[in-house]
Amino acid sequence: MSHQSDLIATDIHAYLKAQEEKSLLRFITCGSVDDGKSTLIGRLLYDSKMIFEDQLAALESDSKKMGTQGQEIDFALLVDGLAAEREQGITIDVAYRFFSTDKRKFIVADTPGHEQYTRNMATGASTADLAILLIDARRGVLTQTRRHSFIASLLGIKHVVLAINKMDLMDYSEYVFRDIEAEYRTFAAELGALNITAIPMSALKGDNILTPSPEMPWYNGPTLMHHLETVQVEDARQSGPFRMPVQWVNRPNLDFRGFSGTIAGGTVKPGDRVKILPSAVETTIKSIVVHGGDLDEAVAGEAVTLTLTDEVDASRGDVIVGKDHPAEVTDQIEAKIIWMSDEPMLPGRPYLIKTANRTLPGQISDLKYKVNVNTLEHTAAKKLDLNEIGVCNVSLSDRIAFDPYAQNRDMGAFIIIDRLTNNTVGVGMIDFALRRASNIHWQALDVNKDARAEMKHQRPAVLWFTGLSGSGKSTIANIVEKRLFARGRHTYILDGDNIRHGLNKDLGFTDADRVENIRRIGEVARLMVDAGLVVLTSFISPFRAERRMVRELVAGGEFVEVFVDTPIEVCAERDPKGLYKKAKAGEIKNFTGFDSPYEAPEVPEIHVKTAEKSAEACADQIIAYLEANGYLSANGKST
Repeated sequence: MSHQSDLIATDIHAYLKAQEEKSLLRFITCGSVDDGKSTLIGRLLYDSKMIFEDQLAALESDSKKMGTQGQEIDFALLVDGLAAEREQGITIDVAYRFFSTDKRKFIVADTPGHEQYTRNMATGASTADLAILLIDARRGVLTQTRRHSFIASLLGIKHVVLAINKMDLMDYSEYVFRDIEAEYRTFAAELGALNITAIPMSALKGDNILTPSPEMPWYNGPTLMHHLETVQVEDARQSGPFRMPVQWVNRPNLDFRGFSGTIAGGTVKPGDRVKILPSAVETTIKSIVVHGGDLDEAVAGEAVTLTLTDEVDASRGDVIVGKDHPAEVTDQIEAKIIWMSDEPMLPGRPYLIKTANRTLPGQISDLKYKVNVNTLEHTAAKKLDLNEIGVCNVSLSDRIAFDPYAQNRDMGAFIIIDRLTNNTVGVGMIDFALRRASNIHWQALDVNKDARAEMKHQRPAVLWFTGLSGSGKSTIANIVEKRLFARGRHTYILDGDNIRHGLNKDLGFTDADRVENIRRIGEVARLMVDAGLVVLTSFISPFRAERRMVRELVAGGEFVEVFVDTPIEVCAERDPKGLYKKAKAGEIKNFTGFDSPYEAPEVPEIHVKTAEKSAEACADQIIAYLEANGYLSANGKST
């Protein structure tokens, strides 16, 4: 509901124009659980007369049924809309509310306080200009207070209202307020240049929300509403260089071709010289098209269609930038990452990286360190768990145009997507391009994979043997290689145990080390395929994501997954290396099949069952597949 005005009845056009010209402030409420975030927003809406009569009646009824304030109004119910939220008295999802006063328009995001919903808090903070950080005066600064403050600073929020709430339960003590404020400012000093305004209040009673509280005459600062209406928040995007990620190529007919998107930075006018990144092709803006006509100028935040004077190759995911101040282009970045999944982030595991309007395969190539949110110390780590924050190197499959997040949120942010579930598992803020990304280039070579394979009269491929320890992978791979060698094929075996004596001797058996183990083997196997070889690899390789990563390193048809399927009971009975016995005795940690998972292939090219066939018969099955699919013929066709 908007602020009430006499102009609504007398001059609706003047009212709409006045609303359009008001500035907009986006802010969030955050902090630990039960600090009063939802109650504060409900109180703001209630005291500002931003509630319809039927909403007020429903609120009064709901407060009596499920409220936490006895017969009094429970303001939190205004924004806690989910049934689970009302039943538990907590906020789970982000709730957005719009309201306005005669001075400003507001969009507020009520974010959860529970640690398990920190990912939702980060979502709300990503578009906010100001954060209201609530602290329960009875409990002071908590771990979640620090976590939310750190995340808010990471996401570029510079204005913080330190709302020390529930002062009514501490007899409106100035000492309590000053002590909490001092502790928080000491912590926040390490977060950078934050503009902190501390306000003592009671969201439930309304103290210092709209009007000064008579209970706290010792406080002479602004009320919360006065601060929200007057705080100066600059939109750095409009003063920065021009940026517009292309969202859609607009081609309604043969005579019109435009590039549509939302301007992410700066301003643009017809006649401006621009570049299309990452190709760096230069052209000129011909017109700025919007519904209703053309514009003489467009600024950050506006959705427009740009037409160009030249016929250039540009598509979704490209970025149109100012010629004199282009964005950076790279495929290797350093970024801060907030992990949002129950499944840990493992360096080397393949993910999808979505930045601006482009989605690319990529991986976190290195976790440099994670940040302790209590002390802000940097600690060594091999993975990121749920809600942990780390600084990482990220490798992408192709180049992207970007600005550091500190300069432009839209151009410097990305999300991380799990390739199997399509769930968003992390968010990232780009710091800078890694130097090696701009210094390293592919060297053109005259002798290529096809020439090497033709010389060997064979079709190169990776035969990827996967299965539990003791399933017979190495035995079968050895038999297959001997038969291929007897036919004059050029082969090589990469065996799990042998590789760990050299290339991977620095790796253990944690999930993170297993991922890195397969990543290295995949790169070596790719080089061997490029050399024209048939390479056989014998590794447990327990995770589907890593096997898919290796498959995507080589060309289509060059990866043959061989699932050596043997029940764990049979493997344990064979136990050729005595590993199962040690695992049962607790002498081996992270052993696949016991305390570390094995993800069986879903659709392998070859499926052999060693509990039903001998190793020789399994090898016969593999050779038959290779013959039928042209891997053993000189011209690559089926024999």
